[in-house]
Amino acid sequence: SNPESSMTALISSIDGLVSCIVPIYNRSLFLQEAVESALLQTYRPIEIIIVDDGSTDDTPQQIKKLVRNAPEVIRSIRIENSGPGGAREAGLQTSRGEFIQYLDSDDLLMPHKFEIQVKALLEKPECGVAYGITRLIDESGRELQCPYKSSGEKREYLFPGLLMDRWWNTHTPLYRRSVCEAVGPWTNMRMGEDYLYDARVGAMGIRLVFCDEIVSCHRDHESGRLTRGVLTKSILRDHVRLIPKLFECAREAGIQKECKEMQHFSRWAFLTARQAGAVGLVDGAKNCFDVAMSATLTEDIIMKIIGLTARIVGWRVTGKLCLLRDLLGKIRLTLMCF
Repeated sequence: SNPESSMTALISSIDGLVSCIVPIYNRSLFLQEAVESALLQTYRPIEIIIVDDGSTDDTPQQIKKLVRNAPEVIRSIRIENSGPGGAREAGLQTSRGEFIQYLDSDDLLMPHKFEIQVKALLEKPECGVAYGITRLIDESGRELQCPYKSSGEKREYLFPGLLMDRWWNTHTPLYRRSVCEAVGPWTNMRMGEDYLYDARVGAMGIRLVFCDEIVSCHRDHESGRLTRGVLTKSILRDHVRLIPKLFECAREAGIQKECKEMQHFSRWAFLTARQAGAVGLVDGAKNCFDVAMSATLTEDIIMKIIGLTARIVGWRVTGKLCLLRDLLGKIRLTLMCF
């Protein structure tokens, strides 16, 4: 997005309005339930913007039905396939709300989410984001875990927790529009784009307000979630983009090496370097290894050996050797169990 379009969106925002942005690509199965969870909010005023990211199945027809049934609240736009980040950004640029809610098309909001989170933000003007408890459900809606991740913990800032894990989900928070405008446009990464968005919010030192209630449901299912499955080369390509940016954001937030979360992150970056090297992402592997070295307090002997090996034979060979070493270690452990 450009500054002029962002400013136009900011100027045209409507006080008190919550804009719920629902990106979708070829996933009509859960769309109606997701949109209904926004329609059933006890809070008003709201608008729901469905962003069709170039779907090729029956999603466009499903969207038309939803808009036809509630045209005063729901509208839609269609864009060329840009990925989840690009779809959310397109929705943000056409939205008018003072508050922004991102909702993936297979997840759900609890009916009181907007009511309690808007109230929390109005009571805490120093805070830019309100969040609450998310629970994990299966395809039929049965609860699997609650709280999910660390969404039940009261935290004032996103960092340093983000160095351990993305401890909430995309639908967990409600943002002030001013925060979304300040963060800037979503990245074009296909994986980890939401993690990086959180990191950029965290880098700005935006304060959070915790609402101690269940506000959303994250659905675990087999119908095409991007975050399921093995680490493919395309997924690792985004991971090696995420790691250096996450480190940069953490340092901007003032997180020091001595923090235990930073030491966990160093090990994660080191692992990603080895994985990336094994699939031929040589530059990404080197960048992640450099981050691991910058983040660690003490360089252990394994890190020294692998770093030296990579300088001699390259990251592709080093990564494959590391995978072989890990595989042999797993086989050894399995044999020891018999």
